[in-house]
Amino acid sequence: MDAALEAARQGPRGANPLVGAVVMAADGTRLVTGHHRGAGTAHAEADAIAQAAAAGLDLSGTTMLVTLEPCNHCGRTGPCAQAIVDAGITDVVYAVDDSHDPAAGGAATLRAAGIRVRSGLRAVEALDLNRRWFDAVAAKRPFVTLHIAQTLDSRIAAGDGTSQWISSPESLADNHALRGRIDAILVGTQTVLVDNPRLTARNADGELAAKQPLRAVMGYRGIPADAAVNGDDGKALHLPTRDPREALDELFAAGVRHLMVEGGSRILSAFLAAGLVDELIVYLAPTLLGSGTPALDDLGITTLADAQHWDWDAASGGAVQMLGRDLRLHLRPSPNSSPSQTTGSDVAVAATSSDSIPRRSSAATASGGN
Repeated sequence: MDAALEAARQGPRGANPLVGAVVMAADGTRLVTGHHRGAGTAHAEADAIAQAAAAGLDLSGTTMLVTLEPCNHCGRTGPCAQAIVDAGITDVVYAVDDSHDPAAGGAATLRAAGIRVRSGLRAVEALDLNRRWFDAVAAKRPFVTLHIAQTLDSRIAAGDGTSQWISSPESLADNHALRGRIDAILVGTQTVLVDNPRLTARNADGELAAKQPLRAVMGYRGIPADAAVNGDDGKALHLPTRDPREALDELFAAGVRHLMVEGGSRILSAFLAAGLVDELIVYLAPTLLGSGTPALDDLGITTLADAQHWDWDAASGGAVQMLGRDLRLHLRPSPNSSPSQTTGSDVAVAATSSDSIPRRSSAATASGGN
């Protein structure tokens, strides 16, 4: 299961949870390891089974260990529970139940097919891996990635408003790759008025990528008719609110499950102050301005005891990468910094099956731009 958890971290955070799977022979030999590579790609279980098929391996009588209950629904990929049955796997051990309604029920399907199913192994680690994804699912809102491109002294624009280009070409390419897999990108009306961004996903040649995010603009002022963000594909949406939760509710209703918030300072700060950021990506350029537009506004924090704390995130490419001259920093909220609420993680722990494998720690059941 530790190997499955490590494999899961290779996938990208977003609309889907990070999941890893390992298939072992009866003698304990590890045969194949799979992981989920993002929305629309094979799930970890199907990835492992496909690797076995490509290698000519017979999985009859084997055991699969997976970090999340196998899914039971047909979305852009088929149900993993049925794929496991068809592969001849006879034992499945998973860490935590999947509380996401469309995917739930995989364990019951496996048991009905005569497969021995157990749960709870490494539950604490598996819950922590996808803690914020569980939270987003339980709250019925998109998973939120917040992106900041800034100088060493935390400026996103110079005093005259210029900001192109603070980031290196490599950072820009990385950002556009992220845009190509999210559902929507959000900025404030002030950013539209000042920067007039296109908010499109583009390849290295500057051409539009095949998949484009919904372009959302948040604020009371409408989108000017000649704004570049309107595009010509009908994928621009005005959200007449300054409340991040209201914006998320409207985007969720529109089918958005992974949102990237790009700016400006006021919008970034509003989402952070509300505790609605699940993933933070900062492109840090080796540049000093000394003045200009700060990356963040007031978060309402007046004492160090109330500071937000973030953990380095080893998933999705690692906590720190060098992109050209820039550093790409990848973080997620520390559990103690999250708003006090009943979380999806709590739901998942409470739902673990009665024939579960003993956990290592009782904490599993105590967990309450352009």
